[in-house]
Amino acid sequence: MTYDHQLPRTTPAPRPVPERLRDFEEIYAPHAPELPTTQATRCMDCGVPFCHSGCPLGNVIPDFNAAVHAKDWRAAYEILSETNNFPEFTGRICPAPCEAACVLGINNDPVAIEFIEKTIAETAFEEGWVRPEMPAERSGKRVAVVGSGPAGLAAAVQLNKAGHRVTVFERADRIGGLLRYGIPDFKLSKSVIDRRLEVMEAAGIEFRTNAEVGGNVAVADLQREYDALLLAGGSTVARDLPIPGRALKGVHYAMEFLTEQNQQLANGGTAALQLDAKGKNVLVIGGGDTGADCVGTSNRQGAASVRQIELLTQPPASRDASTPWPLWPMQLRTSSSHEEGCERQWAILTKAFLGDEKDELRAVLLVDIEWTTDAETGRNRFTEVPGTEREVPCELALLAVGFVHPEPDGHLAQLGVALDARGNVFTEDYQTSVPGVFAAGDMRRGQSLVVWAIREGRDAAVAVDRALRDGISVLEEAEVGKWMV
Repeated sequence: MTYDHQLPRTTPAPRPVPERLRDFEEIYAPHAPELPTTQATRCMDCGVPFCHSGCPLGNVIPDFNAAVHAKDWRAAYEILSETNNFPEFTGRICPAPCEAACVLGINNDPVAIEFIEKTIAETAFEEGWVRPEMPAERSGKRVAVVGSGPAGLAAAVQLNKAGHRVTVFERADRIGGLLRYGIPDFKLSKSVIDRRLEVMEAAGIEFRTNAEVGGNVAVADLQREYDALLLAGGSTVARDLPIPGRALKGVHYAMEFLTEQNQQLANGGTAALQLDAKGKNVLVIGGGDTGADCVGTSNRQGAASVRQIELLTQPPASRDASTPWPLWPMQLRTSSSHEEGCERQWAILTKAFLGDEKDELRAVLLVDIEWTTDAETGRNRFTEVPGTEREVPCELALLAVGFVHPEPDGHLAQLGVALDARGNVFTEDYQTSVPGVFAAGDMRRGQSLVVWAIREGRDAAVAVDRALRDGISVLEEAEVGKWMV
């Protein structure tokens, strides 16, 4: 493959802001057919491809880039699908740690790996190459997967491929977990999920919705009817902000806000929203991706103003010396939602929510802070900046400050699985403290990325298959990451 360093990094342009704010469709406009092929040419086919180590799935990136450059899209898809069950998801919503580790990125813009990956996946669907993966034979074993997010779905695909009968249990009314109700449609169209689910069902995977394990589905029944249980319910207990005024009407978790909007769209988009940003001054507390999703959703709902604040200081515009290549860089990131309209502020402490006579939120009390490093302990700490305390008008405050651990009650308590010091499910090789019960994804690892959830699901499937086959897994040869740098 010939590397052309003269080519600039180019990715599809988003639709104009006024146009995309009128709908919840995916934001990117159609791109020129030659764009991904041209971008793949920038790949240097490095002797040591650090993009492998940056990708939790260990995607063989130089190889599929070479195939795209040669316009051999079928080969590119076969290479990519060996390590990634859902490239159509990661090609849309992954923050692309592979690009942060790209060798070209040392002194240039990295290869547009995520865009190339998405194009490979879309081409494969258009050409009919994405087909049900039927096992050569059935093992006679049954596995229940609890939770239908990316970890659960990836595990289901792999376990079905190994020959086991797999049933996925989801307590919501639709399959997809965080993909379905946590991520806005303008980032991931739900038709993309439905398209993949059709393939999985055709391969023999069974889905059960409105099925809450530990609720209307008894834990004892699953243990009796299935040979193994894989828990993949995610980290769903949101971090709170217990300050004065927290109970006021108008203060909500980010996921409440995002989920309701996604549910409304899934049901035709006509039902009235209980959490509606229209005409309101919105404050998003938390500077991560979930906060950015709240920004984009608020603007589409017609917010009067949108402000996003972060407790930490503003990151540098480029890679900081504390996170040298090929590490994930500490630097300022601006999403498409921010470009649509948002006032961003850093080093801000939220002191109180202020209400009116009806106990409805009217303002938020903020203060600037200054971060310093303790010389003795090396720990960072902050102090309030005198004279900076002020009230900011706000009728809707959204808490986007992360998740702490899975829900300890319900099926976790009923199963009696041990938890670690952070409240996550404790495992050894994905096996919980209860025989025959495994765990994967954010429920085990803690809040993380979709690409890590897929990796966890794949690796957990190997562990389950190994247990069901007395120590030898048919998935071992495809185990992700064992050769990674």
